[in-house]
Amino acid sequence: MKTADDGRQWANREDLIEHSGYGGTTLKRLWRDRRANGHPDAREIDGVMHWDLEEWDTWFARHRERPRDLSRVDRSGDPDEQLPPAGQARVLGVDPARITQYTKNPPPEWPDPVHVEELRTRTREYRTRAQLWKWVDNPVSGFGTKGGRPSGSGVKTGEAEAAARVRLAAEALAAMPGRKAGEVAAALAERHGKSVDTWKRVITQARKQAQQ
Repeated sequence: MKTADDGRQWANREDLIEHSGYGGTTLKRLWRDRRANGHPDAREIDGVMHWDLEEWDTWFARHRERPRDLSRVDRSGDPDEQLPPAGQARVLGVDPARITQYTKNPPPEWPDPVHVEELRTRTREYRTRAQLWKWVDNPVSGFGTKGGRPSGSGVKTGEAEAAARVRLAAEALAAMPGRKAGEVAAALAERHGKSVDTWKRVITQARKQAQQ
């Protein structure tokens, strides 16, 4: 911790980890998303980023107290049940594509899987209901805030989810060249939820877009 001439304290990331009790990965993600969350600017001291501790504390307290909507979270079931991605999506009340996004680019405090199943072309991560409930209840996760998850009712949200499915279908087609549409659709349904027929329609749309 550095003390400036005016008596204000400046903390580097290691200081913030000790001060806040949150891990370095979480604090790095909060800094990465600073344009969206209003994270205070940094000041370089001795070649290392530091933050005004009083300013950071004020921002962090406000960040944790943001209004959140967790009404669509399913609190039922066995807390210790290990769920595949589609089951995790049902607990959180989101499209399965969101769990895929979380795996590729995890939000703050996203829990590590309790079990990883090695499949022929990919891995499948399992998490328990208790892990998911603990995560959504953690204000730092950002879940339930504006931008934290889709609302599930707006037209823009539906359009975004549809576009995400088309993107997933295009990626699957590229990863499984020569496979029939039904086979690719079955793999997508198993991985992301929705019916095989739904994914067949999405695959058709993805192929049309690729030809345009």
